[in-house]
Amino acid sequence: MAENIIMPKLGMAMVEGTVIGWKKQAGDTVKKGEGIVDISSEKIEMEVEAPADGVLLSIDVPQGGVVPYGTVLGVVGQPGDLVAIAAPPATASGNAQAESAASLAVQDQQEAQTSVAVAAASFSPQSRNGIKISPVARKIAEEEGVDYTLLIGTGPQGRITKEDVERAVQARGQIGVKTEQTKMESIVSAANGQSAVSGTTAASPDTEPSKTPERIPVTGMRKVIAERMHTSLQQSAQLTINMQADITELLQLKEKLAAEMEARHQLKLSVTDWIARSVVLALLRHKQMNSAFFQDRIEIYEEVHLGIAVALEKGLVVPVIRHADAKTLAELSHEIKMISTKARQNQLAPEEMKGSTFTITNLGGYGVDTFTPVLNPPETGILGIGASRDTPVYIGGELQRRSLLPLSLTFDHRALDGAPAAAFLAEVRRYLEEPYSLLI
Repeated sequence: MAENIIMPKLGMAMVEGTVIGWKKQAGDTVKKGEGIVDISSEKIEMEVEAPADGVLLSIDVPQGGVVPYGTVLGVVGQPGDLVAIAAPPATASGNAQAESAASLAVQDQQEAQTSVAVAAASFSPQSRNGIKISPVARKIAEEEGVDYTLLIGTGPQGRITKEDVERAVQARGQIGVKTEQTKMESIVSAANGQSAVSGTTAASPDTEPSKTPERIPVTGMRKVIAERMHTSLQQSAQLTINMQADITELLQLKEKLAAEMEARHQLKLSVTDWIARSVVLALLRHKQMNSAFFQDRIEIYEEVHLGIAVALEKGLVVPVIRHADAKTLAELSHEIKMISTKARQNQLAPEEMKGSTFTITNLGGYGVDTFTPVLNPPETGILGIGASRDTPVYIGGELQRRSLLPLSLTFDHRALDGAPAAAFLAEVRRYLEEPYSLLI
């Protein structure tokens, strides 16, 4: 018996999902539990498994399709099974809808046939105004908003080709409206085997076409990131300030505690763990930074739910450590490692990426010094961490080698001003430069 492949609901807030790609083609043999299609919802991606052994009878939602949860993506069954078997029994209402759908299908077919006839006429090589243009070239010109009547064709008998239009798109803004004199010059140049645009010999039909750029659809995680980051910059007043923290003593303490942390907690503390603890303690002392700005109010939170940005191959996710203010340095370290691993293995639940009150993002591993983090709405602040570098510093008149860590704080100027934001950042720096206070 045929069985439907259903778009799953990934979390309570999910409304629709995107088909990232099918791993099988219609007609391929599949086994129950075998990954058959990759789907995504917001920043979660997962593999949907075949519901039964058999053959992939149909693919109902192609790659890139966006549909509500519960939608049938495809059907698995045995050769000879009818797809209709997998569909729910028709009701009276369903029969009426089916008849209506059949009527619409016939109408759509008739309209499609008419459209083909119209298209065949409109895409004739001899188009309006006596200008010759290939169907593909005209289609690209219309999509890109290029006035092809201004182009000089390099094809047979002056026909405008796909390559002519693509060159016009690339040189947009450089091709002006041609006067009658320019057109006459173009005709003369063409007669002499010259290109009116470049002054070089006109390309023959056999000329290798120029390479077109790879076009990647904006879907799934990339689409969500694009929308949220654009919204963040449009709907907040973001400002970034920078400081450096001397973490020389922190690194020394980290080394001293390495063996004990391994023995007692099976943990290896990272610099990010110490930074996270510093941020949590600073937020408890500067609650205005642990807040969110809304249209008519600022909400200040008593608890700290710390977001940790994790870079993935296809984008960025921000899992949340809830009640970070109630955790020790070791507990924070354990949580950070656990959620980071889950993020990289694509095992985060939607609820694990919601509700953060402040976020940390670290680009130090890429050698970045300072940068401008973008707020994770509706949070008021996000702290960017750069790469620590050994730097000569005067300490009490003596030149010493110290490890300096760049800190970049972006904050929403609607929620607080520069002075309290700077005070918060200075507090983070103080904790990092007095690392023993992080163990309390």
